[in-house]
Amino acid sequence: MAKKVAGKVRDKWKLKSWLTVLASPSFGSAPIVRIPVTDAEKARGRVVETTLYDILKQDPQHYSFKLYFQVDRVEGETAHTVLRGHEYSREYLRSLVRRGSSMSDLIKDYRTKDGYLVRVYCIAFSQGRMNTSKKHDLRSVMDRVIGERASSLTYDQFAQEMVLQKIASDVYNEAKKVTHLRHVGLRKSKLIRMPEGAQPKPQETVLAAA
Repeated sequence: MAKKVAGKVRDKWKLKSWLTVLASPSFGSAPIVRIPVTDAEKARGRVVETTLYDILKQDPQHYSFKLYFQVDRVEGETAHTVLRGHEYSREYLRSLVRRGSSMSDLIKDYRTKDGYLVRVYCIAFSQGRMNTSKKHDLRSVMDRVIGERASSLTYDQFAQEMVLQKIASDVYNEAKKVTHLRHVGLRKSKLIRMPEGAQPKPQETVLAAA
């Protein structure tokens, strides 16, 4: 019986092209990572994970801030993104917990001036114990400050102030009138809904190289 001659094996990697993924404009459109694709349009919706330090290259503490960017359009060999969310690393969040200190948090959805719906997770740690009344007052301050900023900013502007903790600083300045605080931060965010026509199809997450 004649042996079957093996056909030439196609190298799938040679069929792929490479796209440079950029951070959203609110983070200077900095290059994040290069990803291989067989069809550039299929990159739309892909999520890339990186850290704030990898973008700004400034404060080493920014390694503790994880950022998730989702590709929303492709132009040539460049993939543009929108911030899909951010969060504190688990290690950083654990380091904030101290004995003799109370925690108050708020999780709520806000709509930006240009129609993006964002879920924001705000957290605060006091220097001493807080009673139920002070925790309630603290959450009211969080809600008011974050709501005012969201309604007055576009999503790109809101995302920048949220991740860089500018909004958290505004919350702190108001909340310190309620009680003595040790830390206030927007520990996490999640983009829930984009305006109609701006929604990319969700795909897998890609880790940016360190």
